[in-house]
Amino acid sequence: MKRYDLIVIGAGPSGLSAAIEGAKRGLSVAVFDENSRPGGQLFKQIHKFFGSKEHHAKIRGIDIGEALLKEAAEAGVTVYLDATVTGMYLDKEILVRQQEGMVHYKANAIIVATGAAENMVPFEGWTLPGVIGAGAAQAMMNLYGIRPGNRVLMLGSGNVGLVVSFQLLQAGCEVVALVDAAPRIGGYGVHAAKVARTGVPFYLSHTITRVEGQDQVTGVVISEVDASFAPIPGSEKHLDADTVCIAVGLSPMSQLLKMAGCDTVDDPARGGQVPLIDEEGQTSIPGVFAAGDVSGIEEASSAMIEGRMAGICAADYLGFCPEGEKDAAMVQLESDLDQLRQGMFAPGSRGKAITTTEEGIAISQSLLTRGYLAIDEVDRFPGVTHQPGIHPVIECTQNIPCNPCQDACVKHCIAIGERITALPAVDEKAKCTGCGMCVASCSGQAIFLVDEGYAPGMAAITLPYEFTLLPAEGDVGVALGRDGGVLCPAEIVKVRTAKAFDHTALVTMAVPSAYVDTARFYKSDDAAVTEVEMEG
Repeated sequence: MKRYDLIVIGAGPSGLSAAIEGAKRGLSVAVFDENSRPGGQLFKQIHKFFGSKEHHAKIRGIDIGEALLKEAAEAGVTVYLDATVTGMYLDKEILVRQQEGMVHYKANAIIVATGAAENMVPFEGWTLPGVIGAGAAQAMMNLYGIRPGNRVLMLGSGNVGLVVSFQLLQAGCEVVALVDAAPRIGGYGVHAAKVARTGVPFYLSHTITRVEGQDQVTGVVISEVDASFAPIPGSEKHLDADTVCIAVGLSPMSQLLKMAGCDTVDDPARGGQVPLIDEEGQTSIPGVFAAGDVSGIEEASSAMIEGRMAGICAADYLGFCPEGEKDAAMVQLESDLDQLRQGMFAPGSRGKAITTTEEGIAISQSLLTRGYLAIDEVDRFPGVTHQPGIHPVIECTQNIPCNPCQDACVKHCIAIGERITALPAVDEKAKCTGCGMCVASCSGQAIFLVDEGYAPGMAAITLPYEFTLLPAEGDVGVALGRDGGVLCPAEIVKVRTAKAFDHTALVTMAVPSAYVDTARFYKSDDAAVTEVEMEG
Protein backbone atom coordinates (compact mmCIF):
# COMPACT_ATOMS: atom_id res chain seq x y z
CA MET A 1 0.00 0.00 0.00
CA LYS A 2 1.45 3.35 -1.04
CA ARG A 3 1.26 6.27 1.39
CA TYR A 4 1.14 10.03 0.90
CA ASP A 5 0.86 12.94 3.29
CA LEU A 6 -2.14 14.23 1.36
CA ILE A 7 -4.49 12.59 -1.11
CA VAL A 8 -6.76 14.78 -3.25
CA ILE A 9 -9.70 13.13 -5.01
CA GLY A 10 -10.53 15.07 -8.16
CA ALA A 11 -8.23 16.89 -10.58
CA GLY A 12 -10.57 19.76 -11.34
CA PRO A 13 -10.01 23.43 -10.47
CA SER A 14 -10.60 22.88 -6.77
CA GLY A 15 -8.57 19.68 -6.47
CA LEU A 16 -5.57 20.98 -8.38
CA SER A 17 -5.57 24.22 -6.38
CA ALA A 18 -5.65 22.24 -3.13
CA ALA A 19 -2.85 19.94 -4.26
CA ILE A 20 -0.64 22.87 -5.23
CA GLU A 21 -1.02 24.56 -1.85
CA GLY A 22 -0.25 21.32 -0.02
CA ALA A 23 2.80 20.50 -2.14
CA LYS A 24 4.16 24.05 -1.80
CA ARG A 25 4.34 23.46 1.94
CA GLY A 26 6.33 20.27 1.68
CA LEU A 27 3.63 17.59 1.67
CA SER A 28 3.85 14.54 -0.57
CA VAL A 29 0.64 14.90 -2.58
CA ALA A 30 -1.21 12.56 -4.92
CA VAL A 31 -4.27 13.48 -6.98
CA PHE A 32 -6.64 10.85 -8.36
CA ASP A 33 -9.09 11.47 -11.18
CA GLU A 34 -11.27 9.09 -13.15
CA ASN A 35 -10.81 10.99 -16.41
CA SER A 36 -8.07 10.55 -18.98
CA ARG A 37 -6.96 14.16 -18.65
CA PRO A 38 -6.84 16.47 -15.64
CA GLY A 39 -8.49 19.87 -15.27
CA GLY A 40 -12.11 18.90 -14.71
CA GLN A 41 -14.49 21.41 -16.24
CA LEU A 42 -11.78 23.95 -17.04
CA PHE A 43 -10.85 22.39 -20.38
CA LYS A 44 -14.46 22.60 -21.50
CA GLN A 45 -14.64 26.30 -20.63
CA ILE A 46 -13.37 28.25 -23.61
CA HIS A 47 -15.10 31.45 -22.47
CA LYS A 48 -13.40 34.15 -20.42
CA PHE A 49 -13.87 34.17 -16.65
CA PHE A 50 -15.54 36.91 -14.64
CA GLY A 51 -14.09 38.42 -11.45
CA SER A 52 -10.92 40.45 -10.93
CA LYS A 53 -7.30 39.90 -11.86
CA GLU A 54 -6.89 37.82 -8.69
CA HIS A 55 -9.76 35.59 -9.84
CA HIS A 56 -8.35 34.97 -13.35
CA ALA A 57 -10.77 37.49 -14.88
CA LYS A 58 -10.76 37.69 -18.70
CA ILE A 59 -8.71 34.46 -18.86
CA ARG A 60 -10.29 31.50 -20.61
CA GLY A 61 -10.94 28.39 -18.55
CA ILE A 62 -8.76 26.23 -20.76
CA ASP A 63 -5.79 28.56 -20.17
CA ILE A 64 -6.41 28.56 -16.41
CA GLY A 65 -6.38 24.77 -16.52
CA GLU A 66 -3.04 24.70 -18.32
CA ALA A 67 -1.58 27.11 -15.77
CA LEU A 68 -2.79 24.97 -12.84
CA LEU A 69 -1.34 21.81 -14.39
CA LYS A 70 2.02 23.50 -14.89
CA GLU A 71 2.02 24.81 -11.33
CA ALA A 72 1.10 21.39 -9.95
CA ALA A 73 3.91 19.72 -11.89
CA GLU A 74 6.44 22.29 -10.70
CA ALA A 75 5.29 21.77 -7.10
CA GLY A 76 5.87 18.01 -7.38
CA VAL A 77 2.26 16.84 -7.29
CA THR A 78 1.71 13.26 -8.55
CA VAL A 79 -1.43 13.01 -10.68
CA TYR A 80 -3.03 9.62 -11.35
CA LEU A 81 -5.43 9.65 -14.31
CA ASP A 82 -7.91 6.95 -15.37
CA ALA A 83 -7.98 6.26 -11.64
CA THR A 84 -11.48 5.87 -10.23
CA VAL A 85 -11.73 6.08 -6.45
CA THR A 86 -14.36 3.45 -5.64
CA GLY A 87 -14.05 3.44 -1.86
CA MET A 88 -13.06 5.76 0.98
CA TYR A 89 -12.77 4.50 4.53
CA LEU A 90 -12.59 5.84 8.07
CA ASP A 91 -8.83 5.49 8.45
CA LYS A 92 -8.16 7.72 5.42
CA GLU A 93 -7.65 4.81 3.08
CA ILE A 94 -8.98 4.78 -0.47
CA LEU A 95 -9.53 2.01 -3.00
CA VAL A 96 -8.72 2.95 -6.58
CA ARG A 97 -9.44 1.12 -9.82
CA GLN A 98 -6.39 1.44 -12.04
CA GLN A 99 -5.67 -0.48 -15.23
CA GLU A 100 -8.35 -3.07 -14.49
CA GLY A 101 -6.91 -3.66 -11.01
CA MET A 102 -7.83 -2.42 -7.53
CA VAL A 103 -5.12 -0.59 -5.56
CA HIS A 104 -5.13 0.68 -1.95
CA TYR A 105 -3.63 4.06 -0.98
CA LYS A 106 -3.42 5.68 2.42
CA ALA A 107 -2.86 9.27 3.53
CA ASN A 108 -2.64 11.36 6.67
CA ALA A 109 -5.21 13.78 5.24
CA ILE A 110 -7.68 13.65 2.37
CA ILE A 111 -9.32 16.43 0.39
CA VAL A 112 -12.43 15.42 -1.54
CA ALA A 113 -12.94 17.62 -4.60
CA THR A 114 -15.13 15.37 -6.71
CA GLY A 115 -17.26 18.19 -8.08
CA ALA A 116 -20.83 17.73 -9.25
CA ALA A 117 -22.92 15.76 -11.72
CA GLU A 118 -25.47 17.10 -14.17
CA ASN A 119 -29.14 16.83 -13.29
CA MET A 120 -31.53 15.35 -15.81
CA VAL A 121 -35.26 15.82 -16.41
CA PRO A 122 -37.45 12.89 -17.45
CA PHE A 123 -39.98 13.51 -20.21
CA GLU A 124 -41.44 11.41 -22.98
CA GLY A 125 -38.54 10.38 -25.23
CA TRP A 126 -35.78 11.54 -22.88
CA THR A 127 -33.80 8.31 -23.36
CA LEU A 128 -33.56 8.72 -27.15
CA PRO A 129 -30.10 9.18 -28.69
CA GLY A 130 -29.65 12.90 -29.13
CA VAL A 131 -30.80 13.89 -25.64
CA ILE A 132 -27.60 14.83 -23.80
CA GLY A 133 -26.37 16.91 -20.89
CA ALA A 134 -24.94 20.35 -21.62
CA GLY A 135 -21.64 19.24 -20.09
CA ALA A 136 -21.49 16.33 -22.50
CA ALA A 137 -22.08 18.73 -25.39
CA GLN A 138 -19.25 20.92 -24.11
CA ALA A 139 -16.92 17.93 -23.92
CA MET A 140 -17.81 16.86 -27.45
CA MET A 141 -17.14 20.31 -28.86
CA ASN A 142 -14.27 21.64 -26.81
CA LEU A 143 -12.34 18.48 -25.99
CA TYR A 144 -12.95 16.27 -29.01
CA GLY A 145 -13.94 18.65 -31.81
CA ILE A 146 -17.28 16.91 -32.44
CA ARG A 147 -20.43 18.83 -33.25
CA PRO A 148 -23.22 17.47 -30.98
CA GLY A 149 -25.93 18.04 -33.55
CA ASN A 150 -27.16 20.33 -36.29
CA ARG A 151 -30.36 21.76 -34.79
CA VAL A 152 -30.15 21.91 -31.01
CA LEU A 153 -32.73 22.84 -28.39
CA MET A 154 -31.34 23.94 -25.01
CA LEU A 155 -33.36 23.28 -21.85
CA GLY A 156 -32.24 25.57 -19.03
CA SER A 157 -31.33 29.27 -18.91
CA GLY A 158 -28.78 29.30 -16.12
CA ASN A 159 -25.19 30.20 -16.87
CA VAL A 160 -24.42 26.68 -18.11
CA GLY A 161 -27.31 26.71 -20.55
CA LEU A 162 -26.47 30.19 -21.80
CA VAL A 163 -22.72 29.59 -22.14
CA VAL A 164 -23.13 26.23 -23.88
CA SER A 165 -25.77 27.70 -26.22
CA PHE A 166 -23.25 30.28 -27.38
CA GLN A 167 -20.56 27.62 -27.76
CA LEU A 168 -22.95 25.54 -29.85
CA LEU A 169 -23.32 28.54 -32.16
CA GLN A 170 -19.54 28.88 -32.27
CA ALA A 171 -19.29 25.20 -33.25
CA GLY A 172 -21.60 25.76 -36.21
CA CYS A 173 -24.82 24.37 -34.71
CA GLU A 174 -28.17 26.08 -35.03
CA VAL A 175 -29.73 26.68 -31.61
CA VAL A 176 -33.43 26.49 -32.41
CA ALA A 177 -34.57 27.70 -28.99
CA LEU A 178 -33.61 28.15 -25.37
CA VAL A 179 -36.39 26.82 -23.11
CA ASP A 180 -36.89 27.20 -19.35
CA ALA A 181 -39.85 26.49 -17.08
CA ALA A 182 -38.94 29.47 -14.90
CA PRO A 183 -40.48 32.83 -15.78
CA ARG A 184 -37.07 34.55 -15.71
CA ILE A 185 -33.65 33.81 -17.12
CA GLY A 186 -31.47 32.24 -14.45
CA GLY A 187 -27.97 33.18 -15.61
CA TYR A 188 -26.06 36.40 -16.21
CA GLY A 189 -27.85 38.86 -18.45
CA VAL A 190 -24.71 39.48 -20.51
CA HIS A 191 -24.59 35.76 -21.38
CA ALA A 192 -28.25 35.83 -22.39
CA ALA A 193 -27.76 39.00 -24.46
CA LYS A 194 -24.92 37.59 -26.57
CA VAL A 195 -27.12 34.57 -27.39
CA ALA A 196 -30.24 36.64 -28.09
CA ARG A 197 -28.53 38.99 -30.54
CA THR A 198 -27.60 36.05 -32.77
CA GLY A 199 -31.31 35.37 -33.23
CA VAL A 200 -31.93 32.50 -30.78
CA PRO A 201 -35.48 32.71 -29.37
CA PHE A 202 -36.15 32.31 -25.63
CA TYR A 203 -39.21 30.39 -24.44
CA LEU A 204 -39.57 31.07 -20.71
CA SER A 205 -42.40 29.52 -18.68
CA HIS A 206 -42.14 26.59 -21.09
CA THR A 207 -40.99 23.01 -20.73
CA ILE A 208 -40.45 19.98 -22.94
CA THR A 209 -43.61 17.91 -23.28
CA ARG A 210 -42.08 15.19 -25.42
CA VAL A 211 -39.25 14.41 -27.78
CA GLU A 212 -40.19 12.88 -31.10
CA GLY A 213 -38.40 10.12 -32.97
CA GLN A 214 -37.97 6.36 -33.06
CA ASP A 215 -34.23 5.75 -33.13
CA GLN A 216 -33.07 9.33 -32.56
CA VAL A 217 -34.40 12.80 -31.89
CA THR A 218 -36.31 14.23 -34.85
CA GLY A 219 -38.34 16.96 -33.14
CA VAL A 220 -39.38 18.46 -29.83
CA VAL A 221 -42.75 19.54 -28.51
CA ILE A 222 -42.72 22.24 -25.84
CA SER A 223 -45.61 23.57 -23.80
CA GLU A 224 -46.26 26.65 -21.73
CA VAL A 225 -46.49 25.99 -17.99
CA ASP A 226 -48.67 27.51 -15.30
CA ALA A 227 -47.58 28.91 -11.92
CA SER A 228 -47.21 25.33 -10.63
CA PHE A 229 -45.03 24.40 -13.62
CA ALA A 230 -47.71 22.10 -15.02
CA PRO A 231 -48.05 22.09 -18.83
CA ILE A 232 -51.02 24.09 -20.09
CA PRO A 233 -53.18 22.01 -22.48
CA GLY A 234 -53.41 23.49 -25.94
CA SER A 235 -50.18 25.50 -25.66
CA GLU A 236 -47.98 22.93 -27.44
CA LYS A 237 -45.43 24.11 -30.00
CA HIS A 238 -43.44 21.85 -32.33
CA LEU A 239 -39.80 22.63 -33.06
CA ASP A 240 -37.59 20.79 -35.55
CA ALA A 241 -34.47 19.58 -33.74
CA ASP A 242 -32.10 16.64 -33.83
CA THR A 243 -30.52 17.26 -30.43
CA VAL A 244 -31.72 18.28 -26.98
CA CYS A 245 -29.24 19.65 -24.43
CA ILE A 246 -30.20 19.55 -20.76
CA ALA A 247 -28.83 22.26 -18.45
CA VAL A 248 -31.04 22.12 -15.37
CA GLY A 249 -28.48 22.35 -12.61
CA LEU A 250 -25.89 20.23 -10.85
CA SER A 251 -25.82 17.95 -7.83
CA PRO A 252 -22.75 17.56 -5.56
CA MET A 253 -21.00 14.19 -5.88
CA SER A 254 -20.73 13.54 -2.16
CA GLN A 255 -20.98 9.73 -2.23
CA LEU A 256 -17.40 9.11 -1.07
CA LEU A 257 -17.83 11.43 1.89
CA LYS A 258 -20.98 9.62 2.97
CA MET A 259 -19.23 6.28 2.50
CA ALA A 260 -16.44 7.39 4.82
CA GLY A 261 -18.95 8.38 7.49
CA CYS A 262 -18.82 12.16 7.16
CA ASP A 263 -21.93 13.95 8.37
CA THR A 264 -23.99 15.33 5.49
CA VAL A 265 -27.10 17.43 5.12
CA ASP A 266 -29.67 17.93 2.37
CA ASP A 267 -29.27 21.61 1.49
CA PRO A 268 -31.17 22.68 -1.68
CA ALA A 269 -29.46 26.09 -1.57
CA ARG A 270 -26.11 24.34 -2.11
CA GLY A 271 -27.37 21.82 -4.66
CA GLY A 272 -28.40 18.77 -2.61
CA GLN A 273 -26.53 16.37 -0.33
CA VAL A 274 -23.44 18.18 0.94
CA PRO A 275 -21.02 17.52 3.82
CA LEU A 276 -21.15 19.49 7.03
CA ILE A 277 -17.90 21.43 7.06
CA ASP A 278 -16.33 24.08 9.27
CA GLU A 279 -14.80 27.38 8.17
CA GLU A 280 -11.64 25.53 7.10
CA GLY A 281 -13.48 23.05 4.88
CA GLN A 282 -12.94 20.19 7.35
CA THR A 283 -15.70 17.60 7.64
CA SER A 284 -16.90 15.84 10.80
CA ILE A 285 -13.93 13.46 10.42
CA PRO A 286 -10.66 15.19 11.43
CA GLY A 287 -8.24 15.37 8.54
CA VAL A 288 -10.90 14.89 5.85
CA PHE A 289 -11.72 18.08 3.93
CA ALA A 290 -14.15 18.97 1.15
CA ALA A 291 -13.76 21.74 -1.42
CA GLY A 292 -15.44 22.97 -4.56
CA ASP A 293 -18.82 21.90 -5.90
CA VAL A 294 -18.96 18.80 -3.69
CA SER A 295 -19.55 21.17 -0.76
CA GLY A 296 -21.96 23.48 -2.60
CA ILE A 297 -22.51 24.48 -6.24
CA GLU A 298 -20.73 27.70 -7.23
CA GLU A 299 -18.61 29.12 -10.04
CA ALA A 300 -15.17 27.66 -10.88
CA SER A 301 -13.43 30.77 -9.52
CA SER A 302 -14.93 30.13 -6.10
CA ALA A 303 -14.00 26.45 -6.32
CA MET A 304 -10.35 27.33 -6.90
CA ILE A 305 -10.27 29.57 -3.84
CA GLU A 306 -11.97 26.91 -1.74
CA GLY A 307 -9.39 24.41 -2.97
CA ARG A 308 -6.54 26.66 -1.95
CA MET A 309 -8.10 27.11 1.47
CA ALA A 310 -8.49 23.36 1.95
CA GLY A 311 -4.89 22.70 0.83
CA ILE A 312 -3.50 25.23 3.29
CA CYS A 313 -5.69 23.97 6.14
CA ALA A 314 -4.74 20.36 5.43
CA ALA A 315 -1.06 21.33 5.54
CA ASP A 316 -1.65 23.12 8.84
CA TYR A 317 -3.54 20.10 10.21
CA LEU A 318 -0.48 17.96 9.43
CA GLY A 319 1.91 20.47 10.99
CA PHE A 320 3.47 21.77 7.77
CA CYS A 321 2.50 25.44 8.17
CA PRO A 322 4.68 27.84 10.15
CA GLU A 323 2.86 29.56 12.99
CA GLY A 324 0.50 32.24 11.74
CA GLU A 325 0.83 31.37 8.06
CA LYS A 326 -2.53 29.66 7.77
CA ASP A 327 -4.42 32.47 9.51
CA ALA A 328 -2.85 35.15 7.31
CA ALA A 329 -3.56 33.21 4.14
CA MET A 330 -7.15 32.48 5.16
CA VAL A 331 -7.91 36.15 5.79
CA GLN A 332 -6.93 37.03 2.22
CA LEU A 333 -8.66 34.02 0.65
CA GLU A 334 -11.86 34.61 2.59
CA SER A 335 -11.83 38.21 1.38
CA ASP A 336 -11.38 37.04 -2.22
CA LEU A 337 -14.20 34.52 -1.83
CA ASP A 338 -16.47 37.13 -0.29
CA GLN A 339 -15.97 39.37 -3.34
CA LEU A 340 -17.15 36.61 -5.66
CA ARG A 341 -20.20 35.99 -3.48
CA GLN A 342 -21.56 39.51 -3.82
CA GLY A 343 -24.11 41.01 -6.18
CA MET A 344 -27.37 39.86 -7.69
CA PHE A 345 -26.16 36.30 -8.23
CA ALA A 346 -24.68 35.78 -4.77
CA PRO A 347 -25.65 32.54 -2.98
CA GLY A 348 -27.69 34.57 -0.51
CA SER A 349 -29.70 36.15 -3.33
CA ARG A 350 -30.95 32.89 -4.84
CA GLY A 351 -34.70 32.78 -5.11
CA LYS A 352 -35.10 36.47 -4.38
CA ALA A 353 -36.85 38.84 -6.77
CA ILE A 354 -34.38 41.70 -7.09
CA THR A 355 -35.94 44.75 -8.68
CA THR A 356 -33.14 47.33 -8.54
CA THR A 357 -29.37 47.34 -8.85
CA GLU A 358 -27.08 48.33 -5.98
CA GLU A 359 -27.18 51.83 -7.47
CA GLY A 360 -30.97 51.98 -7.25
CA ILE A 361 -31.54 51.57 -11.01
CA ALA A 362 -34.55 49.50 -12.07
CA ILE A 363 -33.54 46.07 -13.36
CA SER A 364 -34.27 45.48 -17.05
CA GLN A 365 -37.38 43.30 -17.16
CA SER A 366 -36.86 42.68 -20.87
CA LEU A 367 -33.42 41.24 -20.14
CA LEU A 368 -34.88 38.92 -17.50
CA THR A 369 -37.76 37.70 -19.63
CA ARG A 370 -36.55 37.98 -23.23
CA GLY A 371 -32.76 37.93 -22.97
CA TYR A 372 -32.06 41.44 -24.22
CA LEU A 373 -32.36 45.08 -23.19
CA ALA A 374 -35.36 46.96 -24.53
CA ILE A 375 -34.49 50.19 -26.31
CA ASP A 376 -36.32 52.28 -23.70
CA GLU A 377 -34.27 50.68 -20.89
CA VAL A 378 -30.74 51.14 -22.22
CA ASP A 379 -30.04 54.78 -21.41
CA ARG A 380 -30.68 54.50 -17.70
CA PHE A 381 -27.44 52.58 -17.11
CA PRO A 382 -24.14 54.41 -16.43
CA GLY A 383 -22.20 52.55 -19.10
CA VAL A 384 -24.32 53.99 -21.90
CA THR A 385 -23.49 57.49 -23.13
CA HIS A 386 -23.95 59.56 -26.27
CA GLN A 387 -21.05 61.83 -27.18
CA PRO A 388 -19.03 63.04 -30.19
CA GLY A 389 -16.27 60.78 -31.47
CA ILE A 390 -15.53 57.18 -30.69
CA HIS A 391 -16.47 56.02 -27.20
CA PRO A 392 -17.39 52.84 -25.31
CA VAL A 393 -20.97 51.79 -24.72
CA ILE A 394 -21.26 49.25 -21.92
CA GLU A 395 -24.44 47.17 -21.77
CA CYS A 396 -23.55 45.48 -18.48
CA THR A 397 -26.61 46.15 -16.36
CA GLN A 398 -26.49 43.67 -13.47
CA ASN A 399 -24.33 43.66 -10.34
CA ILE A 400 -21.88 40.94 -11.34
CA PRO A 401 -18.49 40.57 -9.56
CA CYS A 402 -16.28 41.58 -12.48
CA ASN A 403 -13.95 44.50 -13.27
CA PRO A 404 -11.40 43.78 -16.04
CA CYS A 405 -12.82 46.57 -18.23
CA GLN A 406 -11.68 49.13 -15.66
CA ASP A 407 -8.10 47.90 -15.80
CA ALA A 408 -8.13 47.48 -19.58
CA CYS A 409 -8.67 51.19 -20.32
CA VAL A 410 -5.38 53.08 -19.97
CA LYS A 411 -7.23 56.37 -20.49
CA HIS A 412 -9.56 55.62 -17.56
CA CYS A 413 -12.70 55.99 -19.65
CA ILE A 414 -14.31 53.20 -17.60
CA ALA A 415 -14.75 53.17 -13.84
CA ILE A 416 -16.17 50.54 -11.52
CA GLY A 417 -14.56 51.55 -8.26
CA GLU A 418 -13.59 49.51 -5.24
CA ARG A 419 -16.88 47.58 -5.09
CA ILE A 420 -16.36 44.88 -7.71
CA THR A 421 -20.10 44.41 -8.25
CA ALA A 422 -20.77 48.05 -9.13
CA LEU A 423 -22.07 48.79 -12.61
CA PRO A 424 -19.35 50.03 -14.98
CA ALA A 425 -19.64 53.72 -15.77
CA VAL A 426 -18.24 55.69 -18.71
CA ASP A 427 -16.43 58.96 -17.94
CA GLU A 428 -17.40 61.34 -20.73
CA LYS A 429 -14.48 63.64 -19.85
CA ALA A 430 -11.88 60.97 -20.63
CA LYS A 431 -10.66 60.65 -24.22
CA CYS A 432 -11.21 57.22 -25.78
CA THR A 433 -8.47 56.22 -28.23
CA GLY A 434 -10.49 53.41 -29.81
CA CYS A 435 -7.86 50.81 -28.90
CA GLY A 436 -10.58 48.23 -28.25
CA MET A 437 -8.97 46.63 -25.19
CA CYS A 438 -12.18 47.12 -23.20
CA VAL A 439 -14.18 45.31 -25.89
CA ALA A 440 -11.76 42.38 -25.96
CA SER A 441 -11.41 42.11 -22.19
CA CYS A 442 -15.13 42.02 -21.38
CA SER A 443 -15.98 38.48 -20.30
CA GLY A 444 -19.64 39.09 -21.08
CA GLN A 445 -19.07 40.59 -24.56
CA ALA A 446 -21.13 43.55 -23.40
CA ILE A 447 -18.88 46.45 -24.52
CA PHE A 448 -19.05 48.13 -27.92
CA LEU A 449 -17.13 51.05 -29.40
CA VAL A 450 -19.48 53.53 -31.05
CA ASP A 451 -18.66 56.39 -33.41
CA GLU A 452 -21.91 58.23 -34.01
CA GLY A 453 -20.35 60.55 -36.60
CA TYR A 454 -18.28 58.05 -38.58
CA ALA A 455 -19.37 59.54 -41.95
CA PRO A 456 -22.25 61.69 -43.17
CA GLY A 457 -25.39 59.76 -42.32
CA MET A 458 -23.37 56.78 -41.05
CA ALA A 459 -22.22 55.43 -37.69
CA ALA A 460 -19.58 52.81 -36.89
CA ILE A 461 -19.96 50.11 -34.24
CA THR A 462 -17.10 47.88 -33.10
CA LEU A 463 -18.27 44.47 -31.88
CA PRO A 464 -16.59 41.56 -30.08
CA TYR A 465 -16.57 38.61 -32.48
CA GLU A 466 -15.59 35.05 -31.55
CA PHE A 467 -16.28 32.97 -34.61
CA THR A 468 -13.53 31.50 -36.79
CA LEU A 469 -14.83 32.64 -40.15
CA LEU A 470 -14.21 36.36 -39.79
CA PRO A 471 -15.80 38.84 -42.14
CA ALA A 472 -13.33 40.87 -44.21
CA GLU A 473 -13.12 44.58 -44.82
CA GLY A 474 -15.55 45.50 -47.56
CA ASP A 475 -17.97 42.65 -46.84
CA VAL A 476 -21.61 43.67 -46.88
CA GLY A 477 -24.13 41.84 -44.72
CA VAL A 478 -26.84 42.76 -42.24
CA ALA A 479 -26.83 44.30 -38.78
CA LEU A 480 -28.91 42.51 -36.15
CA GLY A 481 -30.55 44.14 -33.16
CA ARG A 482 -30.37 43.06 -29.55
CA ASP A 483 -33.25 40.68 -30.22
CA GLY A 484 -31.50 39.10 -33.20
CA GLY A 485 -33.82 40.69 -35.74
CA VAL A 486 -32.47 42.09 -39.01
CA LEU A 487 -32.23 45.89 -38.89
CA CYS A 488 -30.36 47.21 -41.91
CA PRO A 489 -27.48 46.61 -44.33
CA ALA A 490 -24.02 46.77 -42.75
CA GLU A 491 -20.56 47.08 -44.28
CA ILE A 492 -17.44 45.82 -42.55
CA VAL A 493 -14.93 48.68 -42.44
CA LYS A 494 -12.30 47.21 -40.11
CA VAL A 495 -11.31 43.86 -38.63
CA ARG A 496 -8.69 43.67 -35.89
CA THR A 497 -7.03 40.67 -34.28
CA ALA A 498 -4.15 40.76 -31.81
CA LYS A 499 -2.52 38.49 -29.27
CA ALA A 500 -3.63 40.88 -26.52
CA PHE A 501 -7.26 40.33 -27.55
CA ASP A 502 -6.98 36.59 -26.72
CA HIS A 503 -8.94 35.26 -29.71
CA THR A 504 -11.62 37.93 -29.56
CA ALA A 505 -11.66 39.72 -32.89
CA LEU A 506 -12.86 43.32 -33.12
CA VAL A 507 -15.18 43.78 -36.07
CA THR A 508 -16.27 47.30 -37.00
CA MET A 509 -19.38 47.71 -39.12
CA ALA A 510 -20.82 50.87 -40.65
CA VAL A 511 -24.58 51.29 -40.45
CA PRO A 512 -27.01 54.15 -41.10
CA SER A 513 -26.91 56.59 -38.20
CA ALA A 514 -30.50 55.77 -37.23
CA TYR A 515 -29.35 52.33 -36.06
CA VAL A 516 -26.36 53.37 -33.96
CA ASP A 517 -28.18 52.62 -30.69
CA THR A 518 -29.72 49.31 -31.78
CA ALA A 519 -27.33 47.44 -34.11
CA ARG A 520 -25.34 44.97 -32.00
CA PHE A 521 -24.36 42.02 -34.22
CA TYR A 522 -23.20 41.41 -37.78
CA LYS A 523 -24.22 38.53 -39.98
CA SER A 524 -23.22 37.73 -43.51
CA ASP A 525 -26.14 37.77 -45.90
CA ASP A 526 -24.81 34.53 -47.41
CA ALA A 527 -26.90 31.82 -45.76
CA ALA A 528 -24.30 29.21 -46.72
CA VAL A 529 -21.69 30.70 -44.43
CA THR A 530 -20.99 28.45 -41.45
CA GLU A 531 -19.57 30.04 -38.33
CA VAL A 532 -17.42 27.84 -36.14
CA GLU A 533 -15.54 28.39 -32.92
CA MET A 534 -12.29 30.33 -33.09
CA GLU A 535 -9.28 28.08 -32.98
CA GLY A 536 -6.20 28.88 -31.00
